[in-house]
Amino acid sequence: MAGRVSGLAVRRYLTFFSGLFECLCFAGVIYGWASLVFVLKKDNYFGSLCVNTTGVNGTHELDCSGQDEKFSLVFTIASFMNNFMTLPNGFLFDYFGTTVARIFGISIYTTGSLMMAFSSSVPDLLFPALSLLATGGIMFLVTNMQMIHEIGISVRTSFLFLSACSIIHLVRTFLLLPRKLIPYPLPDNYTYGITCGKSSTQTSKVALNDEKPTMIEEISVKKVPTVETPVEKTFRQCILSWFFLWHLVWLSVMQFRHIMFIGTLNPMLNRMTEGEPSLVSSYLNAFAITQLCGVLCAPWNGFIIDRLKRRYQNRGLNEQEADLQATVLSLFITALQCMLFSICATIPFLPLQYFTFVLQVLNRSFLYGGNAAFISVAFPPRHFGKLFGVVMALSAVVLALQYPCFSLVRDVLDGDPLYLNIGLALFCLFAFIHPACVFRHCRRTAAAAAAASSQDMSIHS
Repeated sequence: MAGRVSGLAVRRYLTFFSGLFECLCFAGVIYGWASLVFVLKKDNYFGSLCVNTTGVNGTHELDCSGQDEKFSLVFTIASFMNNFMTLPNGFLFDYFGTTVARIFGISIYTTGSLMMAFSSSVPDLLFPALSLLATGGIMFLVTNMQMIHEIGISVRTSFLFLSACSIIHLVRTFLLLPRKLIPYPLPDNYTYGITCGKSSTQTSKVALNDEKPTMIEEISVKKVPTVETPVEKTFRQCILSWFFLWHLVWLSVMQFRHIMFIGTLNPMLNRMTEGEPSLVSSYLNAFAITQLCGVLCAPWNGFIIDRLKRRYQNRGLNEQEADLQATVLSLFITALQCMLFSICATIPFLPLQYFTFVLQVLNRSFLYGGNAAFISVAFPPRHFGKLFGVVMALSAVVLALQYPCFSLVRDVLDGDPLYLNIGLALFCLFAFIHPACVFRHCRRTAAAAAAASSQDMSIHS
């Protein structure tokens, strides 16, 4: 038995750390765009779109606005696909389970990385390649393109290596993860992989106990009153609820701010450093390092929710009410972080951008962790994959506004994003509506429960 428990513990730790490795090293190619586009420019992708122009004082200058526009379009399409394709992925996960969803993701991720590897001869391959990487790589992470590049490794070699790493994902899919959905709460002695489920020892023990209940069990069953199970919301009711609507606004506003920051980071640094390549490279390296540190920020949001949940349960709230109440502070802190990050990104002071990078990665961790946490506690678990997919897909519609914003900065604001950043900071105020609505709902629910409890006491007295 000790050997079985020990093997189970090893398998659980292996599952956790391999998942951590996947998320750290392969998920979220979009967030490495600022560093990747720096490398692609050095490798002369779309270099033919740069033209010689004559400056105000008669000097010859190289105008690469056409190249920047092409890269902006690549990034807009990829970030849109990254969110929109979460919808079919969510349905795929809910209906077919873990293995099928992961094999689909691994397939398109590997295809995208191979296309990236051979895109130097056909730069237009960037459009489907980055979209496939963003779609399939939502479970994997490619963050630090540039730092690899600076030690002499080419783009082709980097992406060939990432393609080969798909073997790791396949091994983990078949050996460490369940075929279908992972149950919640997790049963005791639950195993992963091929023998997914409860151990045979526990199953037989439960079967024996179920044959004939003891007298104590019979008495306890008789004494427990039957409680009518509340009717579970349908998928349509979840989609049309105010909770879902304001959560969509909360996610869309902050996600759009993050994507706009990443998409404009390279030209913003070029403007602040007056085009000094070594200085731009130094700040992009700092940004890439902070992205890698996102794994250190991720647990804090869950820690806040868990602590608050225990506190509310000690006050007499049931588990569902305590879960929902605990998300209020998390939603508010996430919106506040985004506001602070947006304000710092608006101030055109170069050294301040180090602090902006820290706030950005902290807020990103809170945003996506809080998004999944709220959906899991506010709606029925069986709709989680579909609701997660729908909210990400609908928020992708807002991300489609990136390209007009890039054009606005380039054509109207003469490349200076100051006024756009001010507008985005004000736009972030909409994110505060959601935690206020959830807080108001929790207060009304608590007041109704207290009124019902006092009424019951008066009837019994």
